[in-house]
Amino acid sequence: MAHISLPDGLPGIIAGFALRPETAKPMRELAHILLHEPNTLAPGERELIATYVSSQNGCHFCQASHGAAATSHLGDAGLVEQVKTDFQSAPVTPKLKALLVIAGKVQRDGKLVTADDVERARAQGATDLEIHDTVLIAAAFSMYNRYVDGLGTWQPREPAMYADMGRQLAEHGYITPSRA
Repeated sequence: MAHISLPDGLPGIIAGFALRPETAKPMRELAHILLHEPNTLAPGERELIATYVSSQNGCHFCQASHGAAATSHLGDAGLVEQVKTDFQSAPVTPKLKALLVIAGKVQRDGKLVTADDVERARAQGATDLEIHDTVLIAAAFSMYNRYVDGLGTWQPREPAMYADMGRQLAEHGYITPSRA
């Protein structure tokens, strides 16, 4: 049960967004730019970063919905699960692994990111824009995760609901409200 009165039947962030559409709009726009708009990192890679951060924060709704979006992009649910549990052994590029190191440090405390972390990412081919966006995805998803969990939102456990949501996010992005 949510800590405050939220619209009935809406899961996770969707309920908070329905309560405050004026704050939902910029939050949706930020997610859309970071995860859906064209970028040198593929949408599936960016969704993996969001999923990893959400899993580290223990936010079921966000890791399930963004994991489903990553699966929709990449076609491999097993890869998504492996990134959540042990990205270093996952079959992803060395560049993505270096970016996930940075994302994990931002998730814990942005001050943990070092110049060496950034240099290792650059050595693997990461651009300044990709490093910037990784840091911003990790910071934004820490905020989104805390928003969902801090309100005590309903976080269903039905995988089919998340698969549908993930397909919609992968295909249409974040501007349009999700169907629950």
